Amino acid sequence: MNESLKIPRKLSPTKYALLTGTILLTSAGLITRVLGFFYRIFLSRTIGAEGLGVFNLIHPVFGICFALCAGSIQTAISQSVAANARKGRSIFRTGLVISVGISMVLAYGIIQFKDIIANNILMEPRCAPLLIFVAVSVPCAAIHACINGYYYGMQRPQVPAFAQIMEQSVRIGAVFLIADIMIKSGMQITVQLAVLGHLIGEVASSLYTITAYRFFPPKMASDAAPIHSGFRDTAPELMGFALPLMGNRLILNVLASAEAILIPSRLQMSGLSDSAALSVYGVLTGMALPFILFPSTVFNSLAVLLLPTVAEAQSEGNERRIGSAISMSLRYCLYVGILCIGIFTMFGDDLGVSVFKDNTAGSYMTILAWLCPFLYLVTTMGSILNGLGRTSVTFVQNVISMVVRLLFVLFGIPRFGILAYLVGTLLSEILLASMHVLTLKKKVDFVWNALDMIVKPSVLMILAIGIYYAAISFTDPFDGLPLFLKTLLHIIALCIFYLGLLLGAHVMKKDGTET
Repeated sequence: MNESLKIPRKLSPTKYALLTGTILLTSAGLITRVLGFFYRIFLSRTIGAEGLGVFNLIHPVFGICFALCAGSIQTAISQSVAANARKGRSIFRTGLVISVGISMVLAYGIIQFKDIIANNILMEPRCAPLLIFVAVSVPCAAIHACINGYYYGMQRPQVPAFAQIMEQSVRIGAVFLIADIMIKSGMQITVQLAVLGHLIGEVASSLYTITAYRFFPPKMASDAAPIHSGFRDTAPELMGFALPLMGNRLILNVLASAEAILIPSRLQMSGLSDSAALSVYGVLTGMALPFILFPSTVFNSLAVLLLPTVAEAQSEGNERRIGSAISMSLRYCLYVGILCIGIFTMFGDDLGVSVFKDNTAGSYMTILAWLCPFLYLVTTMGSILNGLGRTSVTFVQNVISMVVRLLFVLFGIPRFGILAYLVGTLLSEILLASMHVLTLKKKVDFVWNALDMIVKPSVLMILAIGIYYAAISFTDPFDGLPLFLKTLLHIIALCIFYLGLLLGAHVMKKDGTET
């Protein structure tokens, strides 16, 4: 018992901060995703697949605005603060002023041109009144993004973690309450309720982070005195990093927006009606993809914390630490990704039927399952490249990947339907993950063992599936339970078999090495 208590002390302060930060953000992300699942189920059963399609059509507008006024500046704040914590508060305040200023201009533009955006760009007139809610949410998103970036840079992820939970909890609670009032009043629930929930969540998150910053500002680990710099001193350096990243994210978001907008229209060209096309799009983006992206909670959290950690290691010239971070990320991305392939290919159909009452959602999950390892690799490897200052490289590689996917949308969907998009997405992610890893290999020396990282977990996954089928062939202890609970317990059993085999292989390898 005493020995187990000493294990964390063997870690360096930086590794300990990375580990605890990842666990904290992962836990918050997991809670948020679980809450989000219940929310998605509720929306799918109240506004339907077509309503989800309309709701997801407005997301590109918010995504472009966020890229311009918040996402890139958050990253710039995080990396700049990590490299120079003593100037952290001045950097944060400068970034906040710039971010909020840009967000106000964008919000005004959306409100003024909402009809043009809805009719001529989104090609869906029903989006026009919804864009007002999106516009108001943009400044709120800018505020809490900047505050989160400051906390990430100071390696204090507690506030951002709780902000995630706060945002999702308030959003869901408010939507459930409003829906209950509407139902009792005999009013019809429309997609406007979902957009209102988005706005409420952004407002709650911004209020929470403002309060946290006011009363619990992040403090430096050392006793060094902070350095105060004016706006004119910090803005050029901060925006020198943010502007290229902003341009990169803007182009990527424009490409992603073009993809999202074109999918329904291309589905119509394949023979579907307007309503059916939006329904297919809603099932894909509102039901199947959230399941596939659920395990990425771990890697999103790790990626957020890897960026300032790698930036700090680079500033110290510690290439060994960077190589260690890459090797660790590769190993666990592939381990979890291969597990997810097994889960979604085996249980995708049952999940689609039991959760969303939709067979199509299950079919999409089964196909998209093969995305998992590559999605997780792209998330972590891209963050490490950005932390090393290779933002232009990640930008070019992301553009190549998205153009490949866009070509499948333009030319594949009219002929082969939504299947062309699913195949194009898989191929583009494989290409992007490969480019990221090869680029890192040229820049940093890290351990890469295909036998240990790919072959071993793949073989163990096949063995775990074999053990699972052998176990239930005798008797299924969960037979007779509701389908969702039965499927969940079967997934847990498969995970236990796989993780047990992985642990056994690790112990055997360790014993063999010591011998």
